[in-house]
Amino acid sequence: VQLQASGGGLVQAGGSLRLSCVASGRTISSYRMAWFRQAPGKEREFVGAITWSGGSTYYADSVKGRFTISRDNAKSPVYLQMSSLKPEDTAVYYCGVIGSGNYLRSSAYDYWGQGTLVTVSS
Repeated sequence: VQLQASGGGLVQAGGSLRLSCVASGRTISSYRMAWFRQAPGKEREFVGAITWSGGSTYYADSVKGRFTISRDNAKSPVYLQMSSLKPEDTAVYYCGVIGSGNYLRSSAYDYWGQGTLVTVSS
């Protein structure tokens, strides 16, 4: 599975941004796709996840109510709509795919995209 993330950029606090992640190659309906982020000097942290069909979503408490993960169908990109952005949301955002295991742990992921930088200015 190959993942291509895009959509990062510079935005002011309170603004919005939408990230996209396109998956290609062999995929399985039991997979989940997730977004993680990593700020300088910090560990990669879970942001949110979605089942491959798009039927269920999961979020970190820090982004709940501000971020939304979505996809139209199993073959469409996965989007991360980020609203009410804060300077502490500044990080490189990665999309990942997991077949099984604890989706909250980055070490459980089988595939990663290259990351896209989101910078939120105050």
